[in-house]
Amino acid sequence: MSGAGGVWSQVIGQEAVVAELRAAVADPAAMTHAWLFTGPPGSGRSVAARAFAAALQCPDGGDGTCHACRTVLAGTHADVQTVVPEGLSIGVAEVREIVRIAGRAPSQGRWQVVLVEDADRMTEQAANTVLKMLEEPPARTVFLLCAPSLHPDDVPVTIRSRCRVVGLRTPPVDAVADVLVARDGIDPALAAWAAAAAAGHVGRARRLARDEAARLARKAVLDVPLKLVSLAACLDAADDLVGAAQEEADEASAALDGAETEAVKASLGVGARGPGVAAASRGAGQLKELEKRQKSRATRLGRDSLDRALVDLAGLYRDALVLDATAGDAPQLLHPDRRTDAAELARRIGAEGALRRIDAVLDCRLALEQNVKPRIALEALTVALRLPA
Repeated sequence: MSGAGGVWSQVIGQEAVVAELRAAVADPAAMTHAWLFTGPPGSGRSVAARAFAAALQCPDGGDGTCHACRTVLAGTHADVQTVVPEGLSIGVAEVREIVRIAGRAPSQGRWQVVLVEDADRMTEQAANTVLKMLEEPPARTVFLLCAPSLHPDDVPVTIRSRCRVVGLRTPPVDAVADVLVARDGIDPALAAWAAAAAAGHVGRARRLARDEAARLARKAVLDVPLKLVSLAACLDAADDLVGAAQEEADEASAALDGAETEAVKASLGVGARGPGVAAASRGAGQLKELEKRQKSRATRLGRDSLDRALVDLAGLYRDALVLDATAGDAPQLLHPDRRTDAAELARRIGAEGALRRIDAVLDCRLALEQNVKPRIALEALTVALRLPA
């Protein structure tokens, strides 16, 4: 993190945003108590917010090397509270605890900072709790909220009106590739492919570059459209998509759940003799609450995996639409490595068919958000995507 850019070097392809945030850090009198970072997935909303939090606590405005910068970026600074949704939503109890802490004066840093990632996942009660704090903010407290857009479904108008909005864009593919090479030591050719395949989504590009399993999973998803030639093929494809998402969620959950459960059991004295037995029995409720949170997180991980697959599918149909509309002369495709497949889809379904299928993918995403069972939603989708005879 060191170097001329300091903490700001993490914020990729957002020069105007960095300039605005740096100016605010340099002039405390002009600081705003609430900021709303918006931008599409992969734009780096939470990365920019965390860099801003570090710069606010740093005596040198975010040099990236001091104790304040290092602890903020590591998530261990005493005066920076972070809310990250592990389940499908951010509940009121979690937000109330953070707001309670936010009301205190800073103990170490210059500000008491509250960073809420995925603020669009706050429940109505949680959002109302944050709103009350924004209406009467403590003098040295700063709220940093991150959400995909300014749409009322993402951020209530009442909260948005009390925030200074910072809009981020999808980073240029070349900038993402350069970061993968310079920071992660990725081979330039692989970095360029991953950045293009991820359409500028920094986290996804890094995962594709580092993880062969992620590359194979993407390939399996993009192989789907040209396989949908019969009802049986449609149902098989839906089953494969749901199964792959479940497997990915199970693997991610297994990596987290075991350590969490053992830590809670150890704190409760599970397995101990004597006085520890009584403490363990009293902590049964804590274990049940942990299991509940873990199940919610597993559900979210599965939904997120399916959503990535759906975004990839929509991108391939978008490429088919562009190729059909430009007679094969498209300036840039979302999946340039699957140009041949996109061209074949364009030939078989045309622009109108591609548009209908993009709508079907969007409808499926909405159905999943509304808690339709994934298998039912995916079966309906793959049938809608079936190729004409």
